[in-house]
Amino acid sequence: MSDAQPISGLRAGQVAPHVFICGDPDRVDRIAARWATAEVVANVREYRVVTGERDGVPLTVASTGIGAPSTAVILEELVKLGGHTFIRIGNSGGLAPDLEVGDLVVTTGAVRDDGTSRSYVIPEYPAVADHAIVASLLSSARQRQARCRAGITWSLDAFYMRNAVLSEDGGLAGMSVDGYWPRENAERLRDLRAARVLNMEMEAGVTLTLAGLFGVRAGAICVVSDKTPWPGPSEIDLDRNMEQCIEIALDAMLRLAKDGS
Repeated sequence: MSDAQPISGLRAGQVAPHVFICGDPDRVDRIAARWATAEVVANVREYRVVTGERDGVPLTVASTGIGAPSTAVILEELVKLGGHTFIRIGNSGGLAPDLEVGDLVVTTGAVRDDGTSRSYVIPEYPAVADHAIVASLLSSARQRQARCRAGITWSLDAFYMRNAVLSEDGGLAGMSVDGYWPRENAERLRDLRAARVLNMEMEAGVTLTLAGLFGVRAGAICVVSDKTPWPGPSEIDLDRNMEQCIEIALDAMLRLAKDGS
């Protein structure tokens, strides 16, 4: 019987203890480009996985695809093969009014508004980032004088149905087909902004929840790629400040590994 994981095909020895995750498969190679060595160990469906080393520290980076279901699949397989420290490098929408495109947000905890994490455990179970990862990310951000905030992230499903644009009359309108947008969406957006939630994305909640359940640790740092609600599609920039985000995450991970954690 094959010892390969059923979805990614990954095998024992192909995953380092310290793992970066990102949604976009193309970002995997950008992250690994900073390493001394890098080898593609899986490239199937939305999952591209590279393992190598930097400064003598074994590292892995894996793409998750978009959203909680695909993220949970690859996390399960990475943990089963020895991954124990995870940092998500991602994009997000800025919910706090004073965030600007290109700012960075380090997640301290997540609002679990996705269906996958609820399949694993009751909604009251918290999605909390590991304190050492948060501290290391913030330290790296300060050293690079980055515009960076730490706080709560709204992690959700249904990108188009949950996002909003400014309507011609200054109100909110849906981004889904024919403008479909239940009224409670506007109320939830306003409520979470009032609750001082900083940003919104689709993977941090399930990542932090599963890390807690599996006895590993995880954190997330995301670029603010657009502001919610959208002024318009031209206002999204998925690449602005991503290089700095990657550098900060790499610095933080190497510090954790060299400290023996």
